[in-house]
Amino acid sequence: MIAWIAWMFTTVCAGLFALLIFQRMTYPFFWKDLIYYLKIRKVGKAIKSRMQRGVITYLDCFVNQANKTPDKAFIVFEDQTLTYQDVDKRSNQFAKVFRTEGGLKKGDHVALLMRNEPDFICVWFGLSKLGCEVALLNFNIKSKALLHCFESCGAESLVVGADLVGSLAELLPVLKEKNIEVWVTDASCPYDGVNTLLDKVEQASGLALPDYPSVDLTSNFLFIFTSGTTGLPKAARVGHLKAIMCMAFLQMCGVRSDDNVYITLPLYHMTSSLLGVGGCIQLGATCVLKKKFSASQFWKDCVKYNVTAFQYVGELCRYLVHQPVVPEERAHHVRVAAGSGLRADVWREFIRRFGKINIREAYGLTEASVGFVNYTDEIGPIGRAGYFNKLNASFEFLRCDPQTYEPVRTASGRCVRANKGETGILVAAVSQNSPFLGYAGNKIQSEKKLLRDVFKEGDVYFNTGDLMLQDHRDFVYFRDRVGDTFRWKGENVSTTEVSEIIGSLHFLKEVNVYGVSVPGYEGRAGMAAVVLKPGYSLDGEKLCSHLVQSLPAYSWPWFLRIQTSIDVTETFKQQKGKLVQEGFSPEAVHEPLYFLDQSQRDYIPLTPSLHNDIISGKVRL
Repeated sequence: MIAWIAWMFTTVCAGLFALLIFQRMTYPFFWKDLIYYLKIRKVGKAIKSRMQRGVITYLDCFVNQANKTPDKAFIVFEDQTLTYQDVDKRSNQFAKVFRTEGGLKKGDHVALLMRNEPDFICVWFGLSKLGCEVALLNFNIKSKALLHCFESCGAESLVVGADLVGSLAELLPVLKEKNIEVWVTDASCPYDGVNTLLDKVEQASGLALPDYPSVDLTSNFLFIFTSGTTGLPKAARVGHLKAIMCMAFLQMCGVRSDDNVYITLPLYHMTSSLLGVGGCIQLGATCVLKKKFSASQFWKDCVKYNVTAFQYVGELCRYLVHQPVVPEERAHHVRVAAGSGLRADVWREFIRRFGKINIREAYGLTEASVGFVNYTDEIGPIGRAGYFNKLNASFEFLRCDPQTYEPVRTASGRCVRANKGETGILVAAVSQNSPFLGYAGNKIQSEKKLLRDVFKEGDVYFNTGDLMLQDHRDFVYFRDRVGDTFRWKGENVSTTEVSEIIGSLHFLKEVNVYGVSVPGYEGRAGMAAVVLKPGYSLDGEKLCSHLVQSLPAYSWPWFLRIQTSIDVTETFKQQKGKLVQEGFSPEAVHEPLYFLDQSQRDYIPLTPSLHNDIISGKVRL
């Protein structure tokens, strides 16, 4: 009997061991996928339970947290610390001033133009407590774009930071003509017709408003303007449900309630306002807020404020690895970095140089409820798309036309899924639980983002415009954004791929790849704007040799433009529109230009004479 039991035990153990070996060989990330799936389910149940208690919206979550942990530090800004209770009371004061002095009420649209500071959050929450829909404006945009933003989101009022009101001087008469009420977060103002806030706020009561407005969870909460790299910004409607979902991001990345989260990205961006500040509220964590990102001060701030987690975009990390070594970069206590757009080469260098930090690369959109998180240690992917991941979100990768990037449809009119290992366009199902509220004041652009009758009659999907690849291990890689990819010699060229390859050369600091039109040729020829590292000059022969070894000929940049810096948006997205427009003409570009001379295997100066030869067809590409 004992021998039989021993035999059975040995057999079972051997079977389990064989099953484990089989699982590791065929589905090595099974347990990580399952654990992450169960974590999402747990967070979802907690949110549902919270809603059943009446804590429904983003603002409800903040008020609830302020009641639970009133004395916990919520915002640390420079030498100032505000607790959850402090922000709750100050936002009540702002709300009462806006209501009594400005007559603001539920449903009013108010634009907010402020840099990162505690009162950005207090003003925003105060307006939300009145039921206003707040439009978060990019403070870098100029007068024409500002007016466009007002018109697109229908704002009747503007709140501007004290340090930004001067930049609006020439625009104030126009705003007055349009009957837009302007408020400044200051006790005085030198401009006529601008209402001051701080003198009135100090006199207002910090007690909660007695008539807190009810909210429909499916209605609009914020307007967040897509920064984009070309064209005027679009006002994306962000619903209350989307905002609630965003609040779980930091928790899913491993951030805890005792963490100090460093936020250096602008609060008008969803990454900071919803994922960052909202993530801190969800956990009851502390937000260390920086007015503006500083690469030289980054690690010093991390040590000074005992930062344990921070948010990034890829270029932020790249700036850090190019900084001189400082003692603080190894003396910090950072354990989690969560963000998006981190290149694999920068990722490896970041970990090597700055110590064991859990990188949580992710992908998400302002407009739609689709996203990925890479919860593994695999360097490069933005997330996973296996069985369990599909249970959490309804998304697909569609095969698309290589020239138009429109989804390929069968004879019956249905779309075709991309195969594993094949680049496809990411789409997300639109439903009651995953809505797309569209762009304010732009029905045409809103409709353009929707795909109908994708797999069956009546279904609707949001077209992200992002090209992705799901490999055979179910990792998802970002390939390019439609519009950034260009076609040359009958082939598609990924600007992201070419930038990464060229950017690995030791003498180049920054690279921005794009396509330019050349008379007599279909498609667009490759061009790269590059910034040289201090003390280095362009090594055209080395670059040419590197291209031959690393890229197919159709991907090579034919033209180079040497710049002192790369133009980027506030969230470090490279600007390409102006570069594409200026092209490679020495008359339009007043910076050094070079041309790839294949006979010399070198980049040679692009003179007006050579430019004319290229345009006329005398020199062939």
